[in-house]
Amino acid sequence: MDNDFSHLSVLLNESIDGLAIQPDGIYLDATFGRGGHSRQILAALSDKGRLIAIDRDLTAIEAAKQFADDPRFSIHHRAFSELQDVAEELGLVGKINGILMDLGVSSPQLDDAERGFSFMRKGPLDMRMDTSKGMSAAEWLAVADEQDITQVIKEFGEEKFGKRIAHAIVNTRAITPITDTAQLAEIIDEAVPVKDKFKHPATRAFQGIRIYVNSELDEIKTGLKAALTTLAPKGRLAVISFHSLEDRLVKRFMREQSRGANVPHGLPIMQSEIDATKAMKTIGKATKPSPQELEVNVRARSSVLRVAEKL
Repeated sequence: MDNDFSHLSVLLNESIDGLAIQPDGIYLDATFGRGGHSRQILAALSDKGRLIAIDRDLTAIEAAKQFADDPRFSIHHRAFSELQDVAEELGLVGKINGILMDLGVSSPQLDDAERGFSFMRKGPLDMRMDTSKGMSAAEWLAVADEQDITQVIKEFGEEKFGKRIAHAIVNTRAITPITDTAQLAEIIDEAVPVKDKFKHPATRAFQGIRIYVNSELDEIKTGLKAALTTLAPKGRLAVISFHSLEDRLVKRFMREQSRGANVPHGLPIMQSEIDATKAMKTIGKATKPSPQELEVNVRARSSVLRVAEKL
């Protein structure tokens, strides 16, 4: 498979700044992708520094060979929800100085028609980030009942016409299998009665199906908790999200961890005691791409970076 699809790392400088890299520190890139963020982290590390990378996409693991000669770097074929397991295997739990998560689907995944992520390119209806395991989108759509398809498209895709789309899918598969992205996009296009002039009719439904197939929201919840456990005191967590469902989870997690114990009103307890229960503090405000970045990478338009530090 061709791995040379172009990729521009989103919020690159801002996320690296957010990590506040210590030259001799240990860092974890939980979503290696094509290595843009990893390359910047390595550039900031000394010979004593170390970078552990994780990705569940086999093409990302292949792309990591570009760093094969760097003794500071290692790559692991795992989902980022398993980052604590990786750290335990390496004896690094509580010793990681910074963790970066770049959530969602990457540009190379979208641009490769064979992966089935994009409604803009005809290809097999796969959508799995890890093609070595799990059920593809085509396989799931072939057996899921109409109510489940409706719920996935409405909840994960935030698509108000989810019921109509699900009904169209079920009617179509009764006649012919739904096996490629163009076919599914056409079904969705015909099912959506009101078009958004700024978005393709299949945008939200494809997002919802992809999130479900890859258990993306559960991955985020588990990964965030694992990151907190894995970080060293004063270690930084930098997370880049690309849609509201992702960002909402990240924002809520960081807020809850920086708030401290939820004490009933009127309970005689000192503020210092509440502060002692805080696990993190947020660093700065949410960061969005600059106009200059958007000029060269329109796909960055929905991204947002949030940074927190373990106490």
